[in-house]
Amino acid sequence: MKKLKGLRWWIVGLIALATVINYIDRQSLSVLWPDIAVDLYPENTDDERKEIYALISIVFVFSYAFGQAIFGKIFDWIGTRLGFVLSIGVWSIATALHAFAKGLLSFSIFRGILGVAEAGNWPGATKANAEWFPTKERAFAQGLFNSGAALGGIISIPLIAFLTIYFSWQYIFILVGLVGLLWLIPWIIFVKAPPKSHPWITEEERSYILTGQQNQDIDQDGSFDEGYNPSTAKMLSHKESWGVIIASAVIDPIWWLFVFWIPIYLSEVYGMDVKTIGIYGWVPYVGAMVGAWFGGLLAQNRIKNGWSINRTRKFVITLGCCIMLPSLLAMANPGGPVTAVLIMAVILFGFQTAIGNVQTLPSDLFGGKTVGTLAGFSGMAAKLGAAGLTYLVPWLTSGGNYTPAFVIGATLAVIAMASIWILCPKIEPLKPK
Repeated sequence: MKKLKGLRWWIVGLIALATVINYIDRQSLSVLWPDIAVDLYPENTDDERKEIYALISIVFVFSYAFGQAIFGKIFDWIGTRLGFVLSIGVWSIATALHAFAKGLLSFSIFRGILGVAEAGNWPGATKANAEWFPTKERAFAQGLFNSGAALGGIISIPLIAFLTIYFSWQYIFILVGLVGLLWLIPWIIFVKAPPKSHPWITEEERSYILTGQQNQDIDQDGSFDEGYNPSTAKMLSHKESWGVIIASAVIDPIWWLFVFWIPIYLSEVYGMDVKTIGIYGWVPYVGAMVGAWFGGLLAQNRIKNGWSINRTRKFVITLGCCIMLPSLLAMANPGGPVTAVLIMAVILFGFQTAIGNVQTLPSDLFGGKTVGTLAGFSGMAAKLGAAGLTYLVPWLTSGGNYTPAFVIGATLAVIAMASIWILCPKIEPLKPK
């Protein structure tokens, strides 16, 4: 049978593409909202429309949080291949159903289904990373997944703004939903099995992946085992698990602050319509994409140069948070729209530098059967944190002053750093207590 060289890079490429689609699907509502609000809520004020949008977004985030917890278990139970089929299949149908929404209730139902299903992308990506990559390449692979989110942001805002020239907002949701269903075809073809038993993988690549998964040899007998896979209760008894969960809970709302509110911020503060938002709104995601690559490559470089996993992860996470901190404070008075979107690009660069390394921590600490579960818990905590901040944004930004929201973001960056340094004294494969 013909073997495919570098199969793991084909897999990571497909998951990065799924992440691009994931972000186009979720961003559609925020970009189209100025048009939807005028169409469905012509009598409401800007602040009232913002409150309706926030409520719909909170339903999405809560569903997303719930989905992260259940999909972590689903991926550990049915595996990466079927997990992604279930996740992207359902979220693509949910996106198309947005076309039939008539108001707060119907939008909330469809956003709820979308949130649960889209959540599977992240524990799925983390689990695929643990399966398909040796430890030294994981931060870079996670960075590639995360750059898919940034690329989705770059593409979605101008793409959807462009589509509004030719299609109604209803038709745009249907078109975007169809793209995800098409993605299933190459996924089912390429991802036949994990690397241990995949028929297309070369022996050289199989050996490289399996022998490079250092946390798989817990008893240090020279042969690779399943690693430390405690029960959920035992996993949560380790303070390191809480370090990952808390860091995720406080750093993730910074990302969602921009994902949900960039188009509405540009509309409210600078008076932009959907087409003008399409010109400016993609710029911050360029910073995010470069940050995702930078954080992964920096970690890979430090490990190759002999740094420990512990030193590498802490250094890169701290660097990312230190980039975000002054930039978030600078958003209090950014000046013109060009300066504002460039500062946002720096913030999202710092975020992505840090987050790829935060997301690899479950696979640094535990064996393969526990990675999805911890990734799911930390993802759920992240989305609950994001829901809390999203709920507060209409109140914090009443009258168009976004400064309080950005100050809260800066505080969260400090807490994220502290949780890693205090609760993860040494990032290494854990052993039974």
